[in-house]
Order: sequence, then structure tokens, then C-alpha cells
Amino acid sequence: MIPRLTSDSIEVSDALEAIETYFENGWSDGLPVVPPTPEAVTAMLEAASLVPDDILGIEPVKGAVITAEKAAINAVMAGCKPEYMPVVIAAIEAITQPEFNLHGITVSTMGAAIMLIVNGPITKDLEINSGVSAFGPGHRANATIGRAIRLVIQNILGTKSNNGLDKATLGHPGKYSWCIAENEEALPNEWSPLHVTHGLTEGESAVTVMSGLSGTQFGEHEASTPEGILDAFAQRLYPMGPGVKQVVLVICPEHASHFSAAGWKKEQVGKYIYENARKPASEWIAMGFPSGAQRDPKSELGDANADQLTSVLDSPESAIPIVVGGDGGAWSAVIPPWSLGSRSKVVTRPIKANR
Repeated sequence: MIPRLTSDSIEVSDALEAIETYFENGWSDGLPVVPPTPEAVTAMLEAASLVPDDILGIEPVKGAVITAEKAAINAVMAGCKPEYMPVVIAAIEAITQPEFNLHGITVSTMGAAIMLIVNGPITKDLEINSGVSAFGPGHRANATIGRAIRLVIQNILGTKSNNGLDKATLGHPGKYSWCIAENEEALPNEWSPLHVTHGLTEGESAVTVMSGLSGTQFGEHEASTPEGILDAFAQRLYPMGPGVKQVVLVICPEHASHFSAAGWKKEQVGKYIYENARKPASEWIAMGFPSGAQRDPKSELGDANADQLTSVLDSPESAIPIVVGGDGGAWSAVIPPWSLGSRSKVVTRPIKANR
């Protein structure tokens, strides 16, 4: 029995007319959508044991309510399978937390996209890619789960580039879809997966959301020590300026193997960068960045303050290392969050198959 859905229905002759209708009404992200028939929407709801009017989240600034029915419609449109719905729900719960600052992210000129990082057994069950070309195309779960969140933002919260609310100067492809899994099999010895670091248990499945700017990929093919690899990371962090509150360090399996061989613990990553990726205030100022250590003419320290070393990280905990990618090639990446983590925090939520 199909539950009573309250969304307006549209009569069309076939799927192609439905696709064109969605284009004409601005309900697409620029790509064709899957027509959300009542049967398909109901299958989404049943997969997560939800009824249509269940509230999944409320956007804190606009007060926009995201119901299960509306989320299911957009998940169908994105091409999700019903079994993907629990991941979509957990992601919605995460992005609507006040500390994530969803409104600020989606209307800013900075052009951040929402990245989903999935952990736990569900990544295998749903075949969410964590390995070769994890940030690339070719995997339905990655592409459609990430796209579902984008369509929710566009169609439920009303934030679009053609209506004046999305003010991104450039944007980036992650605004279409951005969902990966952490490569837990490639984690160095005794490293906890991301969701465990954030307080959940190893056997749970979870999704972590961050407001990511364009990633900076780099190759480090010479260094074979954690210190050398992290020095290469530091070079990509310096352009962000001092005192970065949060930043995701995407460590490829080849680089991760060197951390394992050296017996490094996960918390040593942020500690090393915090202590070693430092510049004098004068250099930060020369790069065009304000610095809390810059010279104050009224200070008794005078010019001495210009030599005060300031780290690129606000604290050792500012670094968020994850292991992602295929075995071949020593290519890692840095992904800075919107506002460098000062106004948007990374949020993790458990994925519950039966709610």
C-alpha cells in the first residue's frame, strides 16, 4: 500500500516528457533526473522505515523543513537505489546541525561544496568507492548519494545559482555531487577510521560532512618518511594562511604505508604539522595574510613581534587525516573547508538502517 504522499503530482505521457518538465521548472541540477513516481518514492521511504511527514532536519537560518517525503523524491531524482536512503538521511541530519552552518556555506561567494565521507560496513554493502579514482566518476552510490544532497539543497532549501541565492564566484564540480568512502583497509596500523576518531564505534556506519573548497592534489614520489610526506602537505597548506581551524588531509595508500612502517599514530600527523609548519609573522604578512603576531607599534616588543613564529594550523586537532585512493601512485590532496573551519565545523552522524 502506497502511503499518502502530499507533494503535487504531474501527469506526463512518458519519462522523456517528465525529464524535460523538470528541466523547464528548474528542478534539475543541469543533468537529466529520474522521474520520481509514487512507487519509487514509497520504496525509498520503506527502505529507511519512514513515513512521508517524518522530519529529517530543519535548516537553522531559513527554518526550511526537510521531510522524509521531499528527501525521498530528490533521492529518486538523483538516481539513488532505495538502500542508499539511510545514508542520505544521516547526511541531511549532519548538514542541518547549527555548527555546520549550511546557510552560510550555500550562499557564500567562496563556492564550497558539501563533501560526504562514509565509513563502516555500509561502504561495502553499497559499494561506495574508496579506492581507485574515489573522487572520480563511475560508481553509482558515490554519484547519486552526493547528488541527492545537492538536489535537496536546491529544491527544498531553494538555494540555486540562477535565483540569486547561490552566490559562488566560481563554484567547483563537487557542487554536482561529492561523496566518497574512507579506504579503511589501507589505514596505517592502529589508526582509527574517521568516524571512530569522532566518537563512534568501529562496527557502526557513519557519514561525515564537510564544506569543501576545491581540493589541491599533489605528488610526493621521493619522500618515504612521515616527516617528508607531511612537509609536502605543509607546502600546500601555507597558501591558506595561519591559524587554519580545520582541514582535511587526503592521504593516499602509498603514503599511508610509510606512516605504518614508521609506527606513527594518527594524532602525530596534526602534531607534526602544527609544530613544524610555521612562519614568522612578517612572512605571513608579506604573503598577504593578517597575523595575530604582526607588529603592533604600541607593543613593547616592537619589531621583535615580526619574528614570532605562527603555525599554519590553529591546533594539532585542526588536521583531519583520512586515507583514500588506489594503491598505485603517490598522489595525496588537501581539501580546505569553507571559512577554513572558523565558521563551519565537520559533523559526523551514524547511519541507521532501521530507524
